[in-house]
Amino acid sequence: MDKALGDKIPEFNKKPGGGGNVGLSGASFSLGDHRTKFEVFVIILVAVIIIGGAEWLIYAFKVPQYVLPRPSQIAYALVTEFPNLWPHVKITLFELFVGFGIGASIGFVLAAVITQFPFVEKVVTPYILLLVTTPMLALVPLLILRFGFGSEPRIIAVALASGPMVMINSATGFRRVDLAKIALAKSFGASTLQIFTKIRIPMAMPMIIVGLMVGSIFGLLTTVGAEMVGGAEGLGNRLTYYSALIRMPQFFAIILILAILGISIYVFFFWLGKKWASWEA
Repeated sequence: MDKALGDKIPEFNKKPGGGGNVGLSGASFSLGDHRTKFEVFVIILVAVIIIGGAEWLIYAFKVPQYVLPRPSQIAYALVTEFPNLWPHVKITLFELFVGFGIGASIGFVLAAVITQFPFVEKVVTPYILLLVTTPMLALVPLLILRFGFGSEPRIIAVALASGPMVMINSATGFRRVDLAKIALAKSFGASTLQIFTKIRIPMAMPMIIVGLMVGSIFGLLTTVGAEMVGGAEGLGNRLTYYSALIRMPQFFAIILILAILGISIYVFFFWLGKKWASWEA
């Protein structure tokens, strides 16, 4: 049974000696639980060398600002333009949170259903694969024709992009539950709902959190892309706007904001994994 069910699931290691690795389809992400002062110093030093080297090289070779701005110009644009960008940041976050919330909820429910009813899985799987392999940005113009230029088309696109990621990872986690524990619970008279809430969900939590992490990052990318395709607000729209005006410092300032949002999503779900799924360590 261990061999059949023993595929390694993600680990959110809470031990100081652990690396905090999270495995997903053979890939790994790591975020150390603690770092020495030397490691922190090296990280900061590498960042200073990269940023300082880019600043000097761009200045020394006289690269035009409209081709590639210096890091100092990007930082200045971020500080000066941030009051104007903040309303667009809020719109992007609103569309991301609402769309991801809808998609993740539906994905989680579908994962629970197909785990309990294999026939439903056979019916639903082709459509889920269709959603996974279809770029949601291609549907945005059609959604705009139906729902207008408001936030609704982008929210729907985010839900369609993030939901399958949550469903696939959650269903995988539900299936990897030790069958011996389920048999033991049944022998004590546990109902299907009790088995699901007391055994399947806690033991599948690492995979569920990874699905939420991947789904939210997919959602962020879809949000920005949908705003670039259609819409008058949001960070994606500002990217198109500044690119058309060849205002590259402002353009890269938005890229920096999006990078910070993506890293924040990863750190949040990693912290959530350590808090709720540290038993796997």
